[in-house]
Amino acid sequence: MSKTRHFLSLLDLSTSELTNLLKRAAELKHLQHNKQDHTTLKNLVLAMIFEKSSTRTRVSFEAGMSQLGGSALFLLSPRDTQLGRGEPIEDTARVLSSMVDIIMVRTFEHEKITTLAEYSSVPIINGLTDLEHPCQLLADLQTWFEHRDAIQGATVTWVGDGNNMCHSWIHAAQLLDFKLNITCPEGYDPDNKILQAAGEHAEIIRDPLIASKDSNLIVTDVWASMGQEGEQDDRAGVFEPYQVNQELMAVADNDALFMHCLPAHRGEEVTADVIDGPQSVVWNEAENRLHSQKALLEFLLLG
Repeated sequence: MSKTRHFLSLLDLSTSELTNLLKRAAELKHLQHNKQDHTTLKNLVLAMIFEKSSTRTRVSFEAGMSQLGGSALFLLSPRDTQLGRGEPIEDTARVLSSMVDIIMVRTFEHEKITTLAEYSSVPIINGLTDLEHPCQLLADLQTWFEHRDAIQGATVTWVGDGNNMCHSWIHAAQLLDFKLNITCPEGYDPDNKILQAAGEHAEIIRDPLIASKDSNLIVTDVWASMGQEGEQDDRAGVFEPYQVNQELMAVADNDALFMHCLPAHRGEEVTADVIDGPQSVVWNEAENRLHSQKALLEFLLLG
């Protein structure tokens, strides 16, 4: 069994490891913007398995590995791997990890990625599962630190579905000691075990205006995530009161920021005047997937 360091959850990092990783991400961004060499991962290979499609995840990891001097292989499972022909996950992990240096997986079931990690001899990165999306949180937190100081003691409000993004924000609140208000309709709560483990760091508040009052950061996501497209119409009616709009932003702190992991549906979970407005930092947030993941790759491969 493998004792290799993996990144399946934000909680796989300590508080100090997370803060140091984010500092390194800022350094790597500076180097990239100034066209300075930072090829720390020469001759190393990243394999990327996609059972869920993505634009940002693929481009950020592939470009990031190239900028660090390594290379990346794009595998669209099940078409490009033996997983599609019924090969046990354990066997795929053993074989693939004997040929590459690190593996990123974007899939549905969280159990699949934990099994891959158990049998892999190289680091496994969670590029997204139905349970957690820790790579996005690295970018979100890097963006916060770019625009603000320490997040400790701040209030963040999550608006919408208690999904994988919400779970990773709960973990961030635990690690960095801030308050997370979660405002979602009944029946769409985050996983209760994850919520309870956060203690006083996270709380469900049904009324979005009450939850957002004096908040330093408002975060949302689409109403129907990938794989839930058939529920779009039903969810639209349920989530309509949870739209991030100017009325909601007006009750937040005057200096509040707005984030969204993208892709966004203007007129649904967020209005155009908010996501394209002066409080929105979504474009910095999107770019920072590149830099924070480069820092993560270095951390897992170089220590």
